[in-house]
Amino acid sequence: MRIRILRLLRDGERSVSQLVRASGERQPNVSRHLAVLRARGVVSSRKEGVTTYYALSSPKTIRAFDLMREALRESLVRKAAEAGMPTA
Repeated sequence: MRIRILRLLRDGERSVSQLVRASGERQPNVSRHLAVLRARGVVSSRKEGVTTYYALSSPKTIRAFDLMREALRESLVRKAAEAGMPTA
């Protein structure tokens, strides 16, 4: 869920209700994960009236996420090749 939230925030700030709609998750679940991400400094929040908006605290977060995903993909391809499995 947290990875999904990061992906949704990759293109900019979103409100909690926008994140709920885009993720298909229930609001309490999204809010719980946002609270963890905010406590860790991964996302920042701002209030506008009764609406809370979230954004990535740093664009480096997405770069790091992309690098980790790429490294994991390379590892899976390498392991599949070692096992003689076809890779796509």
